[in-house]
Amino acid sequence: MAKGGMPNFGGANINNLMKQAQKFQKQMEEMQGELQNKEFQASVGGGAVIAVANGKKEIIDIKIKPAVVDPDDVEMLEDLILSACNEALKRAEDETANEMKKLTGGLNIPGMF
Repeated sequence: MAKGGMPNFGGANINNLMKQAQKFQKQMEEMQGELQNKEFQASVGGGAVIAVANGKKEIIDIKIKPAVVDPDDVEMLEDLILSACNEALKRAEDETANEMKKLTGGLNIPGMF
């Protein structure tokens, strides 16, 4: 037993593990910051509706071509907006997942994002 009654688990190995964990945490914080500032755009209906999401998975902009605004067919416009928003959010999610895989080496760590 080492001083203090605790077994010696190889102090150098624990220190090395702690350094690796700190390095990983720093890389994770940098990646999160970069992703939060990124924008992900999706266009549907031949460019009739464009939605833009950020890395926080928030819709930050929507563009609608005036030609697609038909008071007699509001449902079509609603569907286009939903599709564009969902696609932009999916792109943000996919990019986040891909960056996480790169950082973790493919480890599945629940709750990381």
